[in-house]
Amino acid sequence: MVDRTPPLAVEELRALVASGEIDTVVLAFPDMQGRLQGKRFAAPFFLDEVLEHGTEGCNYLLAVDTDMNTVDGYEMSSWERGYGDFALHPDLATLRRVPWNEGTAMVLADLAWHDGSPVVAAPRQILRRQLERLADLGFTAQVGTELEFMVFRDTYEQAWSSGYRGLTPANQYNIDYSVLGTGRVEPLLRRIRNEMQAAGLTVESAKGECNLGQHEIAFRYDEALVTCDQHAVYKTGAKEIASQEGVALTFMAKFDEREGNSCHIHLSLTDADGRNAMAGDGPGGMSPTMRHFLAGQLAALREFSLLYAPNINSYKRFRPGSFAPTAVAWGVDNRTCALRVVGHGRSMRFENRLPGGDVNPYLAVAGLVAAGLYGIDNRLELPEACSGNAYAADLEHVPSTLREAAELWETSEIAKAAFGPEVVAHYRNMARVELDAYDSAVTDWELRRSFERL
Repeated sequence: MVDRTPPLAVEELRALVASGEIDTVVLAFPDMQGRLQGKRFAAPFFLDEVLEHGTEGCNYLLAVDTDMNTVDGYEMSSWERGYGDFALHPDLATLRRVPWNEGTAMVLADLAWHDGSPVVAAPRQILRRQLERLADLGFTAQVGTELEFMVFRDTYEQAWSSGYRGLTPANQYNIDYSVLGTGRVEPLLRRIRNEMQAAGLTVESAKGECNLGQHEIAFRYDEALVTCDQHAVYKTGAKEIASQEGVALTFMAKFDEREGNSCHIHLSLTDADGRNAMAGDGPGGMSPTMRHFLAGQLAALREFSLLYAPNINSYKRFRPGSFAPTAVAWGVDNRTCALRVVGHGRSMRFENRLPGGDVNPYLAVAGLVAAGLYGIDNRLELPEACSGNAYAADLEHVPSTLREAAELWETSEIAKAAFGPEVVAHYRNMARVELDAYDSAVTDWELRRSFERL
């Protein structure tokens, strides 16, 4: 079984604060976009007050757009409701040092209303609920996320001032698996790897990717909630380290017309004895549980695409021959499919290839678990695997726009049964807000085509 010892024990934190080695504690929670929001506390105050009682934060933090604008349509938070607070309760299993910020520790929080009831639309709570349903069947989800990013020689401030145009990538050509290419930015990659390791993450490797300046750092899989917490910490920390190094990196799904940033998510199930419940004596070495679980992924994939691809930019990745999927299909070690089965025996698992680097891991993994449970509950049969090029096959397609995905999500009976109407309405409104903003924007593409020639 995986060791559940927290990266930093409270007793250790007290000693570090007493010695002056730690003077700041960050208390944060993942918002709808998967970003960490919260406060920095003086460490002694955190130990004396916040550790036991928590703190408060404005509930608009789960009812704003990416630019932090207050928007309408959310039941939980609005001008009519007065934009009150919800409570942040530290989850001490997530307490860790933050090596890239001097004298700092961090702990993640769960959100609750003042009567103690959970904020059901909070991403961490959404995932917790699905993991509880899975536990009722005797299973634990083991998850790994593979985040790609692009590095630029410009600072974040320079990138902002230039409108994110004309940036200089850290590599000028395709460096997929290139040791020479990764060597060009190894000081940055090494610092990220080592400081994530010191923060309690288990680093596996770093490699170059296809787009210019594109890289991936891989971490060992863990229990689902732990992996999602580590994903959020890593994503924030990598940006902070890059800023300190005078460069910028982006996890956006599709920066340009070349390869996008993916975030493939691997999932397996363990039973009460710690054995891989997906391995068995069936076809392909899969258990009946695996076959039902995977069939559930196919059944719910289109309706849950909003959880895997939550932004307008997310859908720019889904192009034939791009290594991002377009077909609702599964295959054995077949990278043209949305769902790829890999491993055997104790390593048997599947990979969902839809998510990009912009994904909120809590929502995506909650979607994977809910879809799998739907397959198990209904004993869905798994169709034949796609053994060829899924891009060219006559198969149902994944949604091609956020608008299509949002409509599928809103009308999904599977989603309503798994997540409840409040969660479905909350994230449908998130998509509506983004679509309204995008539909109102005049893009560079329109200006180039229309200013003079039309």
